[in-house]
Amino acid sequence: MRIGHGYDVHRLVKNRKLILGGVEIPFEKGLSGHSDADVLTHAVMDSLLGACALGDIGKLFPDNDERYKGADSIRLLKEVSNKIKRKGYTLENIDATVCCQAPKLRSYVDDMRKNIADALECSIDCISVKATTEEGLGFTGTSEGISATAVCIINNK
Repeated sequence: MRIGHGYDVHRLVKNRKLILGGVEIPFEKGLSGHSDADVLTHAVMDSLLGACALGDIGKLFPDNDERYKGADSIRLLKEVSNKIKRKGYTLENIDATVCCQAPKLRSYVDDMRKNIADALECSIDCISVKATTEEGLGFTGTSEGISATAVCIINNK
């Protein structure tokens, strides 16, 4: 058994879509980044890559590579999934948390879980996504950005 941890953060800006867990969420701001800036999916990918000692998404999908400009992070997650499967690992579970003051995410969580589970070709029961505010504290609490953390457990076949 191996455990991985992932963390990501992006700044909220105008004129960008807000995408979390592959779900487009109506909001007046979106996340700034080279790809679609999906912090949730990025944290999940980093947890998986970390569990396999394969580096991080910056190594695999560098932000100075034009191939990943505007990239769909769920598609990138599928690539990560294939990479860890080729190494002989299987996913047991993922537990992820998104930190943002706004918007409220509760009604989108099940769709996020489904998108992540579909990309990883696993049961939705293996994917947990939670959302929390930070009571107005820090950059997420003042709506300057959104962060996400994820932990995973994988097994070697």
